[in-house]
Amino acid sequence: MGDSVKLSDDQRLDWLRLIRSDNVGPRTFRDLVNTFGGARAALAALPGLARRGGASGTRICTQAEAEAELNAGRARGIELIALGEPDYPPRLQATYDPPPLLATRGNRNILTQPLVAIVGSRNASAAGVKFAERLARELGDAGYGIVSGLARGIDAGAHRASLASGTIAVLAGGHAHIYPSEHVELLDQIVIDGAGVSEMPLNWEPRARDFPRRNRLISGLSIGVVIVEAARRSGSLITARIAGEQGREVFAVPGSPLDPRAEGTNGLLKQGATLVTEAADVIAVLEPILGREKYRPVEEPEPDAGPADREPGDDERSRIVSLLGPSPVSIDDLVRLSRASPAVVRTVLLELELAGRIERHGGALVSLR
Repeated sequence: MGDSVKLSDDQRLDWLRLIRSDNVGPRTFRDLVNTFGGARAALAALPGLARRGGASGTRICTQAEAEAELNAGRARGIELIALGEPDYPPRLQATYDPPPLLATRGNRNILTQPLVAIVGSRNASAAGVKFAERLARELGDAGYGIVSGLARGIDAGAHRASLASGTIAVLAGGHAHIYPSEHVELLDQIVIDGAGVSEMPLNWEPRARDFPRRNRLISGLSIGVVIVEAARRSGSLITARIAGEQGREVFAVPGSPLDPRAEGTNGLLKQGATLVTEAADVIAVLEPILGREKYRPVEEPEPDAGPADREPGDDERSRIVSLLGPSPVSIDDLVRLSRASPAVVRTVLLELELAGRIERHGGALVSLR
């Protein structure tokens, strides 16, 4: 999907229907589109795939449901930007599992600017919030957009300090269910010069397991992630871990060894995160990266006609399923051990995933649920 792609209205609805159908996540979406040559053909193939994977049935998002979400979003000023379109964030596009559609409200120009994430404790200290505000303001003055998660504490301080220069709020739920609810007005201020983004359905109410999913977008949008305050068990540490997996720079602000809110950040520093006491520390690391980096469009692989042309045989399917268990295994190992073609293995995995029987992990690993 190069940067010249522009979906038609019909294609956008097909994409929305596919990603809103049961058991179709970002990675499965891309596999389906690559395998069948487009979202419409993938939608037609879903029932058969899920049935062969062992499901009695699978819910497919209807045309009417997709149209209702699209129109309700547009009434709120929300547009769905598709993977590969010119306004799609280039760094996010280069990650392992970018959302096929990014629901965006506000100034979409900020999505393609250099971005830095600032995240931290919800139960933040006054000193932590003050430092986050100063850092966000100075990075904004230096030309960086600020990304955060609209949470209480550090996130809210970073957003408020960068309203004028531009900030992005990444939502865990849909645009119709802002969390926390007291930040609805803050989001209204953010979208004047910045943006609010979500991959979730418009009316989705965020659950605990949606926040790590949101965190991968926070780091995926950014060149680097700054953790200001984080306890030992903190969502911000999940963001830091994902940032490292995505090849992003990880920064941490040191804190008192006596403050539990600094335990996580001090731990990151021991693990090799870059120490930050001022914005110049961040800029010194990021400027050389920006100087040598030129964005290249991420090309979509050509559709693989093999799986669409030939359904896997029962013996092939049995061999592949027998190799799966609760421990993650690489897809390459499945190909080698099953003696099946990569195309056949991908198709069987699609069948199992659409039936809700497997879970995908980072690094092309899969396991049975």
